[in-house]
Amino acid sequence: MDFSSMASQAGGSNPKMPTEKFMDHFKSQMEQAYAQKFIELGGKCFDKCVTKPGSSLGGSESSCVSRCVDRYIEATGIVGRALFKANQ
Repeated sequence: MDFSSMASQAGGSNPKMPTEKFMDHFKSQMEQAYAQKFIELGGKCFDKCVTKPGSSLGGSESSCVSRCVDRYIEATGIVGRALFKANQ
């Protein structure tokens, strides 16, 4: 992620933009990135768990996808907490 270009997008040409505006823009960018990764993950979990696509998921396929996504969410939380703790 290029913070200098993100800062210029959020605050125009002023390199000393208000911190609040920068943080709002940063938060928005992070939310978009997280949503995109979540969409990609759904596809990866689907590819891993659904061997014979049909009109509906079987019980084992459904639980596999659910576990796969749950593991990703848990891992994302662990990484997020570690990063937050490191920045304190």
